[in-house]
Amino acid sequence: MTLAEFLAEWLSRPETWSGPDSIAARLSEHLLYSVIAILIAAVLAIPLGLYLGNRGRGEILVLTLANTIRALPTLGLLTLIVLITGIGLVPPLVALVVLAFPPLLINTFEGVRSLDATVIDAARGMGFDRGRTIGLVQLPMSIPYILPGLRLAAIQVISAATIAAYVGLGGLGRYIFDGLGRRDFGAVLGGSILVALLSILVEVVLLLIGKYAISPGLRPGKAPVSPGRGLFKLRKATS
Repeated sequence: MTLAEFLAEWLSRPETWSGPDSIAARLSEHLLYSVIAILIAAVLAIPLGLYLGNRGRGEILVLTLANTIRALPTLGLLTLIVLITGIGLVPPLVALVVLAFPPLLINTFEGVRSLDATVIDAARGMGFDRGRTIGLVQLPMSIPYILPGLRLAAIQVISAATIAAYVGLGGLGRYIFDGLGRRDFGAVLGGSILVALLSILVEVVLLLIGKYAISPGLRPGKAPVSPGRGLFKLRKATS
């Protein structure tokens, strides 16, 4: 059989479209793991990036921290956490949070550092304390820089969330891991295509959010920090 025939045979099965192993069920599980991991990473990385960027220094610390985290192998980290905590939702979530943390931290830090100092001075001249300046001025004006980091984090997490199936959880990775175990190549191909399509869809949605949700007055004169730029900084720091 060809790959197309394997895929067509898998798509023709009733259990592919209904029941606990259906595409809808596995997709909802995959999205749940991804959203939780991204939210946790954002809660940790964005405040830290705002704090370090507001201090006006700490680039070496940010890059060192981000590179150290990125150097951790996702599957190896997952296995280690499983050995410590046992099977459950915690190990894959920790691994995914570690994956999403660096781009969010770097882009938030770069966003705050790129702001015009006169805007910050004007806010403080109006009586804003440090907390209000960060929350009402620096954070909103850094959104065009934070979104590319969020986009990169989301794509990486969605692609890597298949590891949840490695420790017996659900998600689209079930098709890949179970399919490999049963030599069910249609399921493996179908799961891989679904993960790729989901990543592309999320990329498009976040691009549209960045295009329409950001006020033109907040858009910088040049393009915001891109995921590629952040990765370049990471590679440069490790070279």
